[in-house]
Amino acid sequence: MTTDRAEATIKALRTGHDELAALVGGFTSDDLARPSGASEWDISQVLSHLGSGAEIGLATLEGAVAGTGNPGGEFNQSVWARWNAMSPAERAEGFLTANEALVLRYEGLDAAARADLRIDLGFLPAPVDVATAGGLRLSEFAHHAWDVKVGFDPTAALAPEATELLLDQIAMLIGFLGKPAALDGRQVALAVHVTAPDRSFGLGLHDTAALTDTPAEPDAVLTAPAEWWLRAVTGRHAPHHTPATVALTGDAITLDDLRRVFPGF
Repeated sequence: MTTDRAEATIKALRTGHDELAALVGGFTSDDLARPSGASEWDISQVLSHLGSGAEIGLATLEGAVAGTGNPGGEFNQSVWARWNAMSPAERAEGFLTANEALVLRYEGLDAAARADLRIDLGFLPAPVDVATAGGLRLSEFAHHAWDVKVGFDPTAALAPEATELLLDQIAMLIGFLGKPAALDGRQVALAVHVTAPDRSFGLGLHDTAALTDTPAEPDAVLTAPAEWWLRAVTGRHAPHHTPATVALTGDAITLDDLRRVFPGF
């Protein structure tokens, strides 16, 4: 049910916030300047992205509740400009405040709102329900939380409470994330088996990338932890962040090919 998914998503947003906030609260100025898992950002810049996103997300959610609609592109630009101008310490403190406020607002939605509210995110063709809006924020949050954590621990993994929820929604994003043109015209039908949780499905790499049923005769078979699969399709798949349990059999495609197909954004 939509309300069940909304509730699980909001709980995952809370767990993720509390865990990351505990880390951020102890960061020094040197910690905030460390490289993150996002190649062009230091830790403070990742927190700035999460904090500004939380502020925009809260204004968007309030607009849906009040019936005033999406705050619009000019509002977003003003928020980003303000966060970009902050010092690293201000970004860390601002993240703690802004993300807590967003999670609290989601937690404050009653059962009717969780089922019936429609939120105009500004970049989708139609408003979406709370489960979808919260799920997209969870995807952003969980992956960028990984960007922070991996700056201190190269073996960091996506939060387990987020992984199953994100695995169920990745189909709606895979066409945007995948760039099969990197295969120079090769057409590949990949069987994918992930663990924790266990799922099997297909990945078709043709003119576009799409998830399919598991092909009966795949060109290659990928076996991997579910959290790595999610990181892989969002560009967080460098060899030194790829666990030994990831295996790809067949000659049609390599892990390096997959890295080119899913470069991140």
